[in-house]
Amino acid sequence: MANLNVETPDFVLNIPKRGMPVTIITGFLGSGKTTLLNQILKNKQDLKVAVLVNEFGDINIDSQLLISTDDDMVELTNGCICCTINDGLLDAVYRVLEREDRIDYMVIETTGVADPLPIILTFVGTELRDLTNLDSVLTVIDAETFTPEHFDSEAAFKQIVFGDIILLNKTDLATPEKVKELEDYIRTVKQGARILHSQHGEVPLPLILGLGLAEIDVYSEMSSENEHDHEHGHEYGREHGREHGHKHGHEHHHHHHSKHLENDGFISVSFQSDRPFSINKFQEFLTEKLPNDVFRAKGILWFTESDLRHLFQLSGKRFSLDADEWGKSPSNQIVLIGRNLNTAELQQQIAECLA
Repeated sequence: MANLNVETPDFVLNIPKRGMPVTIITGFLGSGKTTLLNQILKNKQDLKVAVLVNEFGDINIDSQLLISTDDDMVELTNGCICCTINDGLLDAVYRVLEREDRIDYMVIETTGVADPLPIILTFVGTELRDLTNLDSVLTVIDAETFTPEHFDSEAAFKQIVFGDIILLNKTDLATPEKVKELEDYIRTVKQGARILHSQHGEVPLPLILGLGLAEIDVYSEMSSENEHDHEHGHEYGREHGREHGHKHGHEHHHHHHSKHLENDGFISVSFQSDRPFSINKFQEFLTEKLPNDVFRAKGILWFTESDLRHLFQLSGKRFSLDADEWGKSPSNQIVLIGRNLNTAELQQQIAECLA
């Protein structure tokens, strides 16, 4: 049994032995999932953690933003794992389970536009139920920007519906009144959810790992009663707040296929180049040309004015650039996610930022 001490000796994380425990981290675009994952990796001490990272986009940015991407990392193929759950996820989990070295815990970070239910059902409705132990679904929320109508997104709503732990992140950017409103709203959607507050994803690990909060019996019933048509998932969602006026109307078929991306209308635009950007041109692009319908952007950027690697994060109207050393040859990689985007025009505008 592995013990993890966090902050004080009184905080001890006891991991059960029956199957590898799994925590699914979900949350809408820009809520702070990767930041939370970094906190887990930084504070795990002697706990051996396997991390599965999945992204919506053609470039795997998040895995490069993690502080540890060696033994802790098993990358999934690109694409939204909740759309076409298939052997890709199963194979990635089996690669972890079959490792010769001890693995104590598995954490899966979904894309920001993921419906977590098909991922949950993969762990309780396949042979993985005998090899793993779904511990909880942790939903990260940007306390400053989240609203009940969040981008009119079905995925954002369902991330709360199926969340066992709701982490209100970035509370330092939100007023106390806004935080209270969010808590009240969450309780109308998911009664009994454990609500926590954080800044920069900092939360003691015993509050989020090894808690056994997942409603395994409910999910097992969903999976066994109707393997391909998850109508029970819809009933569950309605019981937990769908009557509050949120749109719904798709079914899951074949390998837990989900049409939520089609319903939500999200697309990603990717750009890569072995040439550096001009920082002035890129800043002009952000301030003058970036469409309002871009909700999230992230990238690893190379500027002709700097020898450093720049980690670019944009969420809503906020963006940041953090610099560190290059670990490989410099290049530019950027992904933008939003609605009603003109892919060719955006790629051309980004290309015009090259020096």
